[in-house]
Amino acid sequence: MNKELMEALDILEKEKEISKETLFEAIENSLLTACKNHFGKSDNVHVEIDRETCDFLVYAEKEVVESPEEVEDDCLQISLEDAGKISQDAKVGDMIHIEIQSKEFGRIATQNAKNVILQKIREEERSVIYNQYYEKEKDVVTGVVQRYVGKNISINLGKADAMLSESEQVKTEVFRPTERIKVYILEVKNTPKGPRISVSRTHPELVKRLFEAEVTEIKDGTVEIKSIAREAGSRTKIAVWSNNPNVDAVGACVGVNGARVNAIVDELRGEKIDIVNWDENPGNLIQNALSPAKIVAVFADPDEKTAKVVVPDYQLSLAIGKEGQNARLAARLTGYKIDIKSETQAKDAPGFRYEDYMDDEYDGGEYEDDGYEDGTYEPYDGDDYQEDGQNLEGYEGDGQQDPM
Repeated sequence: MNKELMEALDILEKEKEISKETLFEAIENSLLTACKNHFGKSDNVHVEIDRETCDFLVYAEKEVVESPEEVEDDCLQISLEDAGKISQDAKVGDMIHIEIQSKEFGRIATQNAKNVILQKIREEERSVIYNQYYEKEKDVVTGVVQRYVGKNISINLGKADAMLSESEQVKTEVFRPTERIKVYILEVKNTPKGPRISVSRTHPELVKRLFEAEVTEIKDGTVEIKSIAREAGSRTKIAVWSNNPNVDAVGACVGVNGARVNAIVDELRGEKIDIVNWDENPGNLIQNALSPAKIVAVFADPDEKTAKVVVPDYQLSLAIGKEGQNARLAARLTGYKIDIKSETQAKDAPGFRYEDYMDDEYDGGEYEDDGYEDGTYEPYDGDDYQEDGQNLEGYEGDGQQDPM
């Protein structure tokens, strides 16, 4: 038994997660390469390796010819006289196996064989790492900050490095080397130099995955995150729905004394999180999404995906939010274009009074986001993932919050 080879293969399989069969094939190919370098050809050379003992045999198949004069190629033919020294039963026309001793190989042939094995190990190692992280694509992993590369950040994920580009960084976050952070894997590409992994700290799915990891009810499917809207580093709104009438979706996400949502807020470096109840009725959903503002009336058009919202005069600025953020996130969360007016403004504005709908059949509505212009918020037209939400600070228990 070749104990040294067996031990080496066991170590490689354990440390680099490369199967022994792959390593055996690499050794076989390396020996064939050595034979080709040594003899000039290897078409008739065969390598057999015992998978249990690691003992190997290298031999060449040669045709037996009558006399030395008839031998046209030493690599492919052998005279009957020479064949008789190996096997007394040899006859003209037989194919005889001639064992090749690897110690006969020259230095260059040996070096080439070594390079073949090393190259195969590197390729398999890259393949194993790629497959491992490709399975984690669109998921959250923990990494260690290594260094800044220009404005990008190199993150070590364990067996591979990822790059957190400037566009995927939250403007307010500053990281120190050796700091552990959670990142969302955007894409894993296989390249000749190994897997190239792109990660993000701004993607809305990062918040969703953090809730799935922190909230047991979301992980087991009792509570669903229906929609999410995020402005990274500032505020996120998520809408949640419970499949069990005995489970409060918002309460499950907030946790006892806010423990669950606090853990996520800490990971996001203080980003505010609003958690609201999802509702199939667009009017109710829009009202929830505009929390913590109080709503007087919502007139939603499900066909046009537009909604007109009336709020008390003193709640107008709260409903709109700083630089329109609250209304913008609500629009993105619901998918409706929202027009917000105060009670005073609504008196003279068409479509904002109950009498405007007296002759029409009203059936609820929804709302969109991303642009605030003349009190109107349009749905975001990008790739953001949509879900539901409620605010951590001032949580009162039913998706409502006190003004901060």
